Amino acid sequence: MLAAAGRVKDMAIRTPLLPLGPGLWLKAESLQAGGAFKLRGAYNRLAQVAVADRPRGVVAFSSGNHAQGVALAARRLDMPAAIVMPADAPRVKLDGTAALGAEIVPYHRATESRERIAADLAAARGAVLVPSFDDVDVVEGQGTTGLEIAEQLGRAPARIVVPCGGGGLAAGIALAVPEAQVIVAEPEGWDDMTRSLAGGTIVEVGADAPVTACDALQTRRVADITFGALQAAGAIGVAVDEAEIRAAMRHAFSLGLVVEPGGAVALAAWLAGKLPVGEGDTVIVASGRNVDPPAFARVIRGDG
Repeated sequence: MLAAAGRVKDMAIRTPLLPLGPGLWLKAESLQAGGAFKLRGAYNRLAQVAVADRPRGVVAFSSGNHAQGVALAARRLDMPAAIVMPADAPRVKLDGTAALGAEIVPYHRATESRERIAADLAAARGAVLVPSFDDVDVVEGQGTTGLEIAEQLGRAPARIVVPCGGGGLAAGIALAVPEAQVIVAEPEGWDDMTRSLAGGTIVEVGADAPVTACDALQTRRVADITFGALQAAGAIGVAVDEAEIRAAMRHAFSLGLVVEPGGAVALAAWLAGKLPVGEGDTVIVASGRNVDPPAFARVIRGDG
């Protein structure tokens, strides 16, 4: 983890730890370069690719935040990047990824496998394949968020509440700050990590999962490494509904922050009173800001 911190320290922004109240803090990873925490893991992974291999590039798959993290890391390392992205990804994420110089390979979220498309593309090009969470180096890079929290606070907090899709950020934080209880937050119906931790084995998201605005958290199955790290750490999970997520986005905006739906779920869990009561500091992670302006405006107005 310390090696990862050394690699990313000059690339990633040291995002602020904002006070919300006595013993309550918000880690604003929404202010990270690329609009989310993803640059940390992407850069930690790609910085270890041999210089001679970098011209062959990198392939990743993502709905947008990992896409931009990989694209930004690749640009800084002078590597070509191709990102497999759902055709219905938010326009701000598609445009942001393209603006960073990445090639976008669209796919249909419901009928095609992004993993298969990306693996075939990487094999054909001899490129390195960088998954969004199922990778030790990616997880360790995301964990530098936890190291920063402890450094900024001057101690390990009692608990850290983290948005969770595949679990890379939460697992990394659990490894980085083992003294803290990690609580993952997910949208209802997509709370597979919460149910997996409660049941002691990985549970996949059902085919009948509800529609959610949290495009960044629509992961059908968490990884063995992320589940294993969180289970070993004694992590627990909570689920929040869409109205609670919108309320959290509005609350973040009142603090001067733009936070996307998936990035607001941890804050939503606190606002909805769903976090366990305990002594000591609580840190809530706001993990990303990449939301289409029209959709964000509707939420702020209370129309959506």
